Amino acid sequence: MHIPKNKLMLLSPLVILLVVFIFSLTMIPTINPTPKNLPIAIVNEDQGIKIPNQVELNMGKTIVENIQATTNSKSAATPPVKWIVVNSYKEVKAGLDNQEYYAALVIPKDFSLKQATFKTPAPVSPELQIMINQGMNATASTVVTQLLNGLVDHMNDNIRIQLLQGFEKAGLALSTKQATALISPISRKLINVNEIGTNSAGGNSPVSLFQPLWIASLIGAALLYSTMKNKEYIDKKEKLFDKLKQLGIGVVIAAFAGFGLTWIASGLLGLHIPHVTSTGLFLTLSYLSFFLMILAVISWTGLPGIFIFVLILFFGAPLLMIPKELMSPFYHNYVYSWLPMRFTIEGLREMFFFGKSFSFNGSTMVLTGISLTSLLLLLASAVKPDSKKA
Repeated sequence: MHIPKNKLMLLSPLVILLVVFIFSLTMIPTINPTPKNLPIAIVNEDQGIKIPNQVELNMGKTIVENIQATTNSKSAATPPVKWIVVNSYKEVKAGLDNQEYYAALVIPKDFSLKQATFKTPAPVSPELQIMINQGMNATASTVVTQLLNGLVDHMNDNIRIQLLQGFEKAGLALSTKQATALISPISRKLINVNEIGTNSAGGNSPVSLFQPLWIASLIGAALLYSTMKNKEYIDKKEKLFDKLKQLGIGVVIAAFAGFGLTWIASGLLGLHIPHVTSTGLFLTLSYLSFFLMILAVISWTGLPGIFIFVLILFFGAPLLMIPKELMSPFYHNYVYSWLPMRFTIEGLREMFFFGKSFSFNGSTMVLTGISLTSLLLLLASAVKPDSKKA
């Protein structure tokens, strides 16, 4: 049997296996993510009730104390939920709008009053409000909905047992209405705030827009670098001027990419974009920051440096769809925290689901900082020694 002498052919199976292994690592963050310290607000507006010859009953206060005791217990080193006690409904709503909480549990004023009716012929189930901050993260909204529904189910089981034991101890028979009410001693009202609405890719429209923008910036930077890398310059001044021309070309391309992607997404694909002009401006800034960053790096390292940004895309994209509280410490601290595209996702999420418009703050400032830093590195590459002349 003829054995190929080409070493590359012999090594190709190992190379392919290595490539498959490396890119398989991108699936790790999405395999069985475990919630840790998801911030959820809880507000107790229960006014309590005074029962003759007994202490004042405030079931809302009891619920809050039990939740805090469970969270602070030493048995749960890293609980799935970080409960944050808030003083009023108004404060909760403001926190949800500022993306401080993924959800909120609201105990209404008449909670104890309705709870006390279970011992009367006309029982009325008290109601808990579950507010889901849907626009903050699609994955997180699903997780916290399951967690809070499970919490209410657990409360119902405990209260049902306590009430049945009380009736049995007092030797009282249950009426039909009381038995029906005991099926669900606490009712729940699920409210979605900052809703994702329809035609939003299930709340992942910001991630859907980022991917073509990032790939377009890779191609744009690579093409511009390739067309100018073999150009000969008389002096450093001419080379520096050429870098400024690249900036001007980048600004024009960014405008086409930002507004073009907005038009394609909203006009052709039907994606819901509340503020078309603001989205176009923000995507233009995002493209320019990515374009200058990639162009600056490959101006120093050469075209192979673009492989860095390909890896960032493959390893970063899965992380952008899950909240940081579901990531392992490694991915949160050493991968997600360094992803430049996450600021594009955060900015788009604010405009799509939180009613914000394009303004110079938050994500916009970070992307502007990336653009300016990349521009300085790009201009500095003009004084880099010419490898051919060397």
